[in-house]
Amino acid sequence: MQFGIRVNLAQFLQQLLQVLLVGMTIGMMRNVVPALAEGEFGVPRGSFMLLAAFVVAFGFVKGAMNFVAGRLAEHMGRKRVLLLGWLVALPIPALIWFAPSWSWVVFATVLLGINQGLTWSMTQTAKLDFTRADQRGLVIGLNEFSGYVGVALAGVATGYLAAALGPRAGLLWFGVAVIGLATLLAWLAVAETLPWARDEVKRHAAASAISATSFRPRYPAGVSAQPSTGEMFALMSWRDRRMAALCQAGLVEKFVDALVWAFWPVYLHQRGVDLPGIGWIVGVYGFTWGAAQFFTGKLSDRLGRHLLNAWGMWICGAGVAIMPLGEGAAWWSVSAAVAGLGMAMLYPNLSAAVADIAHPSWRASAIGIYRFWRDLGYGIGALGLGAAAALGGRLETAFWFVAVAMLASGGVLYRWGEETHPRLNPAT
Repeated sequence: MQFGIRVNLAQFLQQLLQVLLVGMTIGMMRNVVPALAEGEFGVPRGSFMLLAAFVVAFGFVKGAMNFVAGRLAEHMGRKRVLLLGWLVALPIPALIWFAPSWSWVVFATVLLGINQGLTWSMTQTAKLDFTRADQRGLVIGLNEFSGYVGVALAGVATGYLAAALGPRAGLLWFGVAVIGLATLLAWLAVAETLPWARDEVKRHAAASAISATSFRPRYPAGVSAQPSTGEMFALMSWRDRRMAALCQAGLVEKFVDALVWAFWPVYLHQRGVDLPGIGWIVGVYGFTWGAAQFFTGKLSDRLGRHLLNAWGMWICGAGVAIMPLGEGAAWWSVSAAVAGLGMAMLYPNLSAAVADIAHPSWRASAIGIYRFWRDLGYGIGALGLGAAAALGGRLETAFWFVAVAMLASGGVLYRWGEETHPRLNPAT
């Protein structure tokens, strides 16, 4: 089988379109829903923990589904898991339309967590199956570029649709169109990529190179040929210090996304910004994150992952910290852009670092467990920022909590991690 973007371009573009639609599905829930939690869904003002509840639910469910998705994909194939993820999402627009209370929104977000855990994991895993090792930074950068441009586009679009049609009707029609199209394309146009992964394993067994280079990745030592779920979880979570450093960084960086989702729209709404305005300010974060990943993923293929990841943590935390220090759309947009730039530096390259040192026979499981810890950060982060805001009595306290966590986590990553690119730090 042939590996590389060019020779598999048609499927590569199909997978990019899939992740764009995945991003648009979560993006439709990140602007209108939290901003109107009080007026539309009956969340009392100042109920920080209740407001964060739907992000907590999303994080724990998506984290668990990432874990499951990786193992499922190695047995039943990538396409079936992708399609299952879209089928789970079909009721979400109707649940928001009929929702009599916030609990319905929380349930819709549980389904969204299942959808995102299955679909986003599969779009990334599928592209890694049929591309070369020296393209991983670019591949994951393009994957996340497409997904988070979708998040940003959906935030802006649903802001305008909510203003024109009402919040529930706007979300209903947007969601039906996006989820319906994605399900149809996953069924008819997406190919199964598991054969590429199996072919890569055979090449390893025959001592062939994965890529055009002769450099060998620094795979963890002492791993079984067919590791069990428990062995993989231990390896990723604490046994291999590099993998543990990457997993903790992934978990903490999701504190930022939890803040952006749960509290940024509320913070801006309380300062008089209308829904389209909120969509644009939050969209600056998403557009910067998405667009910059187009470059930062490829940059890591040349310069390495490690320093981009550590500095990305620190820059993203700085962007979060400066938002409550000023006023006005221009200030808030600059803060959002700084946070988005830091996220673009770290987000694709944490995943690329995991893929660098994960053997192809268990790469899908390794990515799934990394994504389990990473997206668990939604739930843990939302609990933390809800508690911080409740204890401090104001939303700004949540910003400081997230900024400090990013600074500390970046330090752990810098100290425990290492360069994983096989050309820059090959196995001896």
